[in-house]
Amino acid sequence: MPNDTLSKHLFHWDKQPLPWEMRLRIAYHVAQALDHCSVENRKIYHDLNAYRILFDEDGDPHLSSFGLMKNSRDGKSYSTNLAYTPPEFLRTGRVIPESVIYSYGTILLDLLSGKHIPPSHALDLIRGKNSLFLMDSSLEGQYASDDATKLVELASKCLQFEARERPDIKFLLTAVAPLQHQKEVSSHVLMGLTKTTAVLPTMLSPLGKACARMDLTAVHDILLKTGYKDEEGAENELSFQEWTQQVQDILNTKKFGDIAFRDKDFKNAIEYYSKLVAMMSVPSATVYARRAFSYLINDQAELALRDAMQAQVCIPDWPTAFYLQALALSKLGMETDAQDMLNDGAAFEAKRPISWRG
Repeated sequence: MPNDTLSKHLFHWDKQPLPWEMRLRIAYHVAQALDHCSVENRKIYHDLNAYRILFDEDGDPHLSSFGLMKNSRDGKSYSTNLAYTPPEFLRTGRVIPESVIYSYGTILLDLLSGKHIPPSHALDLIRGKNSLFLMDSSLEGQYASDDATKLVELASKCLQFEARERPDIKFLLTAVAPLQHQKEVSSHVLMGLTKTTAVLPTMLSPLGKACARMDLTAVHDILLKTGYKDEEGAENELSFQEWTQQVQDILNTKKFGDIAFRDKDFKNAIEYYSKLVAMMSVPSATVYARRAFSYLINDQAELALRDAMQAQVCIPDWPTAFYLQALALSKLGMETDAQDMLNDGAAFEAKRPISWRG
């Protein structure tokens, strides 16, 4: 992400403090991101803090995936800064879903104050009806006092000592959504950032061109025609072990997924490919690409983007993965990012032998 972290803009700013309206937008975007993680059954986000929130080319905030890393799934990973650590972690050494709510409360304190305030001290101020002392003086009173009061109250709820007394993520969304008063103003404008526009590449493959013009019919035809050509070798590995029932199940699942994809039965394609992803020890870039396209058809652009990124992990220099990311980003309204992905895809395309270009 090119525009640094929340920590940089909130604690170490040079030209101007982070505007109040942008702080409210960040609170909302982070709540949205946590809600999405919860829906995806990733209810534990580890060590949520101002360094985990990043800004893209448009100045829009995003939640880093570091808090979802596999080596933190056991619920034992957390910051060594004890002042900001959920109480239950100090007692048991484990993180629970309610710990994420506590950490969100510390983010609200950061947004309110523009500095690191230990939750215990903040709660003392709130109980003593001295919450005005929480507010960032660099804002010079340029904020709506009613909105500030609501954000202080929400932070107080999130920072309750007993985990069961904290609100859930849906409550967070409901509480911060009405505080968004300048939705029509772009984030980069609010933050005073200069936005640069990427230039579309002049040379694109047929797939790149189809993704650039968002021609889903053409994209589907090209993916079908290409098949699994870019993964030659994977099929031979499966064939070598074909006598085992497990591998036979994998082959059958792949076959049904491919048939559904060919017949434009994209809901079943998602179902079969999802089973296949769970079954295969070596992930398939093509399966991720096909499921990504199926998600796009079903208006699930965020899931499509995730799968296109997974396809890139499988084959880092695969143009198809970049082009599908561009398509998903366009669907999400992130045109600058989409153009960057088209550029990257075209660059990798140019390095490939002529016989491999679609």
